[in-house]
Amino acid sequence: MEKISEKYDAVVIGAGPAGTAAAAAIKAQGQKVALIEEDLWGGTCPNRGCDPKKILYTAVEAKEHAKLLAGNGLKAQIDIDWSALMTNKRAYTSGISSATKKGMESSEVKTYTGHAEFVAGTTVKVGECLLEASNFVIATGQRPGLLDIPGKEFLQTSTDFLDLDKMPHDLTIIGGGYVAFELAGIAASAGAQVTVILHNSRPLKAFPQKLVTELVQSLQEHGVEFVFDQDVTQVEQIGAGYRLSGTNDFSQDTNMVFAAVGRQPNVDDLGLTQAGVEYSNQGVIVDRHLRSTAAHIYAIGDAAASPVPKLTPVAGIEAKYVAAQLAGRDDEIDYPKIPTVVFSLPKLAQVGMTENQAQRDEARYQTKNIDLTGWITYKRQHEKKPLVQLIVDKVSEKVVGAACLSMEADEMINYLSVLIGEEYTAKQVKKMIWAYPTTASDLQYIY
Repeated sequence: MEKISEKYDAVVIGAGPAGTAAAAAIKAQGQKVALIEEDLWGGTCPNRGCDPKKILYTAVEAKEHAKLLAGNGLKAQIDIDWSALMTNKRAYTSGISSATKKGMESSEVKTYTGHAEFVAGTTVKVGECLLEASNFVIATGQRPGLLDIPGKEFLQTSTDFLDLDKMPHDLTIIGGGYVAFELAGIAASAGAQVTVILHNSRPLKAFPQKLVTELVQSLQEHGVEFVFDQDVTQVEQIGAGYRLSGTNDFSQDTNMVFAAVGRQPNVDDLGLTQAGVEYSNQGVIVDRHLRSTAAHIYAIGDAAASPVPKLTPVAGIEAKYVAAQLAGRDDEIDYPKIPTVVFSLPKLAQVGMTENQAQRDEARYQTKNIDLTGWITYKRQHEKKPLVQLIVDKVSEKVVGAACLSMEADEMINYLSVLIGEEYTAKQVKKMIWAYPTTASDLQYIY
């Protein structure tokens, strides 16, 4: 029999990075808070997303550096021990969910495990409990998307890849975004024959064409095969493997096939229409205050259709912002510069204005591509073709955007994020003294 549970000042739905940060911040303001999670406490990032991926990639990164130095001071042949690497990954992820839930409870946030669904504007149902609140925060994250084709039940996703007991001899990845390029790099380094199938000829569309082309070529040198302009229309199980079929009589046999075709927000089964909340395939529709079409219901992180990258640090910023909104703050959210990284072979990173945006006003913005091959940071590591692209505002003479392609791109983009965000001029950068020789000390020459 259903019963009315205690009333709360705020109920947060989803206990990933966004939800836990929001619940903790709202509780710290003295409000009575409930937090609901139906799957893994902690969410995608630490359980089956960015954190475990980075654990796997760390071994890949070490192997790549050793490979670049082979014959230049290193003799050892390094191979990926997938079983041991997976044991390492699971040692990290195995305790995340329970520890996250315990941490919330120790903060005196009331926790509920189960599926949440709105039954009215101020009430959600969780199992046999009805929770009432003045405000709600939707932070239910996203899930991997799948192709709606015959045999879609044979498609695996990044969730499956990041928990593989054994790396197959060969595998196929359908998609041309972040996930496809990251999984391809990890699998190729681990010894698999990898094929990436894209429905168009332009992967990673948000990044500069030149840098993406170089990344594709690098992965090809690592043994990854790319099939462009090809739609997959069917997957069949053939013995212990699978056969992919597509347009133009395309056919490919593979041991495993992974769909990396985007992610879907987990908002379609929350009963949002019962609460007057509008949503799309991008998530809950929100305004610049992260409010939904029902003013007392907010959405943050991957569940919100906000115009920013869906990243853990962004979720944290939005969580703290919404907590402040519930405490009386009423200004629109102002995002800092948000760097993004594709952890592949090599890494591709970007921040600020993009090449696509700059090309819309070429009279004002200049695009500069800089080859770093001869620079000491990259020469000592024998990187093949490290590149940096800068977008310069001709009026202010300031760098307003940057992209990097190298094994050091994640580090470099963080420095550039600070410089661009704080609007440093080339003159100011050249006055700074950096530890030398380091990735940071290259900045004065790039600017």
